[in-house]
Amino acid sequence: MTVIEKIKNAKKPLFTFELLPPLKGQNISEIFDVIDKLIEFNPAYINITYHQKEVVMKKRSDGLMEKVVVRKRPGTVAIAAAIKNKYKVSVVPHLICGGFTKDALEDALIDLQFLGINDLLVLRGDPPKGSRMFIPEDGGHSHTSELVEQIANFNKGELISGKPNEGMKPNFCVGVAGYPEKHLEAPNMQFDLEKLKLKVDNGAQYIVTQMFFDTQKYIDFVKMCREIGINVPIIPGIKPISSLNDINLLPQIFSIDIPSDLVVEINKCTTNNQVRQLGVEWAIKQSNELLKFGVPGIHYYSLGQSDNIKKIAKAIF
Repeated sequence: MTVIEKIKNAKKPLFTFELLPPLKGQNISEIFDVIDKLIEFNPAYINITYHQKEVVMKKRSDGLMEKVVVRKRPGTVAIAAAIKNKYKVSVVPHLICGGFTKDALEDALIDLQFLGINDLLVLRGDPPKGSRMFIPEDGGHSHTSELVEQIANFNKGELISGKPNEGMKPNFCVGVAGYPEKHLEAPNMQFDLEKLKLKVDNGAQYIVTQMFFDTQKYIDFVKMCREIGINVPIIPGIKPISSLNDINLLPQIFSIDIPSDLVVEINKCTTNNQVRQLGVEWAIKQSNELLKFGVPGIHYYSLGQSDNIKKIAKAIF
């Protein structure tokens, strides 16, 4: 079953989590170690993130500048296939606009379909490191809504070349991101909601939210989505606080608020271990509030570590 089918047929809220692939050159066993700790909770699916390669400009011996790749993670297609094959669990690879042309995205769709992977989470992606603006590839997409539309057309059998997609019957289920506190680049919430609705109108079947630490933010977000005509399932995304630096880094990177009472408790901590335990307790509290509200599931951002997610899942699922 696809993600949307799992949501519609579920008898209880779904437990899902997201993985950050290791850097290229590292071993896939690191990913398996994370999954091994969480597989007992029967995740409905596992998300695999994708990030643009990091590039810097360096001067050559002839004085000209050239791009040099300094940091890269393995391809989402290969990792998704490895996880699906080893654990027999549904996987949701991420596809992004950044770093992809339309042709390259179509190739990825063909590969994923061949592997029997029919679920996707699609995003624009962040600007390259060191840049404040997102710049699409030549022949690529500028917005997630365009990528969603390309996948919807692919599902209809339409290739970029204009030729019919003969012999293939794609049925990709597409999820997109939503921002309870608005995307950091959006001028206001109304603008952000209209962009989100365009993604849904173009074919997105469910929404997974950015992390938030105040449950009321999610509840208000769902209400605003329904009022504007967004009626697909909205899955809350939770990231437990895990280090002393989170109090400064998370608001800067993700443009989110940390509630005053949580800030007070973080400031009482003197070690990362204390903060990590506090993060588990706060996430359990949030998860219970969300279940009481009636969410279709809860999606946890592991960032490659699972000990805290395991404690939360044990208390909730």
